[in-house]
Amino acid sequence: MRVEQYTVGSYLHIIKRGARGGLIVRDEADHYRFLRTLYLLNDKSFNPDWKSSNLVGLFSRPKHWEERRPIVDILAYTLIPNHFHLILREIEDGGVSLFMKRLGQSMTNHANEKYEEKGSLFQGAYRSRTIESDEYFRYVAAYVMVKNTFELYPDGGLDEGVNNFEKVWDWAAKYKFSSLGDYTEYRDSSPILTPGLLGEIFSSSADFKVFAKDMILGRTPQLVSPKDLE
Repeated sequence: MRVEQYTVGSYLHIIKRGARGGLIVRDEADHYRFLRTLYLLNDKSFNPDWKSSNLVGLFSRPKHWEERRPIVDILAYTLIPNHFHLILREIEDGGVSLFMKRLGQSMTNHANEKYEEKGSLFQGAYRSRTIESDEYFRYVAAYVMVKNTFELYPDGGLDEGVNNFEKVWDWAAKYKFSSLGDYTEYRDSSPILTPGLLGEIFSSSADFKVFAKDMILGRTPQLVSPKDLE
């Protein structure tokens, strides 16, 4: 997959991987910091000195910042220990590129400082694929939030999801570092997300679950090669 040309209004599936397949998050604090940066860095008022502010709460912002104005719409995310997936919408020229630059730099700087290392945390630039149809959008939404989270299931991963979908679905929906739970009954929508993904491509959370189950069980036609999504 390559970084593609796109315009305002484009929907993008983004992947960014750790250098040489290495970890990009190593402990729970790193995982939570990823969520915080998705929120804080998606803001015209962002200042790199936010770390020095006395912030209370996962999604608090420095009081001296102006009213929050996102530079991209974040519709979905899943954090894997060695990479992450995002579904973004370009809402202003250069917004996605700027957001991804901020995110990569922030995570790299944090890892180098915390673990006393040098160099980039990531394997080159992010990779993107433009989402050009509702059918493909449905597939990518389930791929990002369900398939990738199922693969993290500690007792059998995706294979167990195929054999016992409901059990693994319940576990995956409670995984704190994916937006899957925001699109189910398990939690309210996070301030990270721009509401609307389900309403745009699925009639309800139940419809999304049915589609996801069909995909996991191989009932949904595979729209692209897995390599195209990686």
